[in-house]
Amino acid sequence: MARRSALPQLPSPARVLASSLARARRATAFPYRAAPVPRDVEPTVSPARTGIAYDTSWARGPGARVVRWTIVEGVARPVVAALAMPRRGGADRLDGLAGPAVFVSNHHSHLDTPLLLTSIPEPWRHRLVVGAAADYFFGSRPAATLAALAIGAVPIERTKVNRRSADQLAELLDDGWSVLLYPEGGRSPDGWGQEFRAGAAWLAVRAGVPVVPIHLAGTGRILRKGRRLPSPAPTRVAIGAPLRPLPGEDPRALNERLSAAVDALADEGRTDWWQARHRAHAAATPALRGPGPAVGVWRRSWALPRRPAATNRAWPDLS
Repeated sequence: MARRSALPQLPSPARVLASSLARARRATAFPYRAAPVPRDVEPTVSPARTGIAYDTSWARGPGARVVRWTIVEGVARPVVAALAMPRRGGADRLDGLAGPAVFVSNHHSHLDTPLLLTSIPEPWRHRLVVGAAADYFFGSRPAATLAALAIGAVPIERTKVNRRSADQLAELLDDGWSVLLYPEGGRSPDGWGQEFRAGAAWLAVRAGVPVVPIHLAGTGRILRKGRRLPSPAPTRVAIGAPLRPLPGEDPRALNERLSAAVDALADEGRTDWWQARHRAHAAATPALRGPGPAVGVWRRSWALPRRPAATNRAWPDLS
């Protein structure tokens, strides 16, 4: 009887080839996975490309500015004229203003930005960036690209202070760009104004530029928060006199002056300039915030100013 060899049997070449092919198929099977990183090597982290980290510098290049000019003047202006029938005033208060500024407005509707982009006069209109909520307008690459191109949006944090967005806006002001901000942090949920946050005032103090108060009325009736289809209604845009930071003034004090200035502009629209100035001098201007939050919702809704009478027009005013 033959004695068996103590040496192990080697696999055949065909078996080796089949085993290698099976391992290759398993390695390339779906889902694909990145190669493992050695323990002593720090893994690289891919930079975020949406939200507050979205880079909007390309939207301020010559080509993008030409496209945005076309969108604002060729699309937004006739749409705003047809839907909002705006009555604009106060642009003469900017006659002595030179250089960049921070424009600040109350906020009721997504229509506010197109209305302001067609109402803020030159030379600021087409050298203007809009502070937009990073979590809303910059949540995806397509949305961020559209917002940056169409309205010159730059991402800002509305729930917390973010050094990156603040530094970017300050650098843009230093480069001669003006900034449009909504200090309320979002659209009004019930038609009444909300408390102003001090971010816009802080930016004006830091950059040493004036802040221009603006009051919008009527846009909430066109496209309020929660509504998808617009309903035409008359609107009013009132531009106030620029407020300059006083020597040693902190952002909180400037923010109080700014909020009071927007309240006074709203009062002018409800009554007239003379009565509104008297009330402002006596510190008796009605606040845009309305009744306190402890008041019932129905009472806050009932206390809102009534809808003004629409003006009949044969053609929209495109000026």
